[in-house]
Amino acid sequence: MKLRLVVRSCCRIGLLLVFTILPYQGLAADKLVGFHSARTMSQSMPWIAEEAGLFKKYDLEFQLVYISSASLVTGAMLSGEGEVAITGGESTIRAYAQGVNEFVFIASAKNTLTHSIMGRPEIKNPEALKGRRLGLTRLGSNSHYFVIQVLRKFGVEPAEVNFLQTGGQVENLAALLGGAVDAATMTGPSGGSRAAAQGFRYVVYGPDLRIPFAAATLVTRFAAATLVTRRSSIRTRSPVIEKFVRVMAEAVKIMFADKELTYKVLGRQLRISDRKILDAAYDEEIKVMEPRLEFKTESFQAILDETAKVDPRAKKLKPQDVIDRTYLDKLEKSGFFDRLWAGK
Repeated sequence: MKLRLVVRSCCRIGLLLVFTILPYQGLAADKLVGFHSARTMSQSMPWIAEEAGLFKKYDLEFQLVYISSASLVTGAMLSGEGEVAITGGESTIRAYAQGVNEFVFIASAKNTLTHSIMGRPEIKNPEALKGRRLGLTRLGSNSHYFVIQVLRKFGVEPAEVNFLQTGGQVENLAALLGGAVDAATMTGPSGGSRAAAQGFRYVVYGPDLRIPFAAATLVTRFAAATLVTRRSSIRTRSPVIEKFVRVMAEAVKIMFADKELTYKVLGRQLRISDRKILDAAYDEEIKVMEPRLEFKTESFQAILDETAKVDPRAKKLKPQDVIDRTYLDKLEKSGFFDRLWAGK
């Protein structure tokens, strides 16, 4: 009898412990899959966040997938393979103009292009690119947009240059070094500094031009107001998306405030140990990063204007049509950004 009482008591205690502990142990971290389209500092926030423990801080299990161009990211997002992306804005806006209005920009890490064009020593200016082979990542990518703007600025028609798609920035460098192209777009530590070290020269140093462009934006999909299930799904995921924006905001703060951690992450991810290359990449990008992930409407308007040249439907769009300030406004009003940057 005593044994039975003990067993029953133990069972009661065990059940009490189970029901007491389960609500806490059963809460798994929120999961989120996202893309980025360039292995550069301006899209390195997830790497920095992982190094600094920010995903763990916000109880977010984030899977980052690299896809080598913004246009391919757009396709992957459309297929539902990911819910957020850090990518350039052109392919997303082109898709929007074509009626694929499932995308919305929720924050912006960089509103200015920092690409450059590196070429053989004899190519001294953009005019000398006529008839030459110019490497870029992909048609419709940030690098393609940059090249078009530069060529037109210097009176060269894009049709006068032979564009070759390499697939990515690293591939651009390989194509230039291997002689497959005469010049190529470069950005970040995997580009200009390395090419210069091999005797190639800047045909155009992009950061000096300060071409407006939504170059590193946070994009998420939203459902059309047709299916309740989709609205319900978005409502249930909205707090998770907000967590992601908070993590990215804190990662940008680390970029500005902790150069050594940023160098450590970039060095490991890009396999760069040369301090001079890291210095050049950091100095190039940090001056155009957005501390509070703020939008600049002129950057989106620039893409709309360019898109309208090939798709008249873009003329009907305004930057506000593709921007959702919900998360930025909420963080601003709550004092999140003020606290984050207090004392810098």
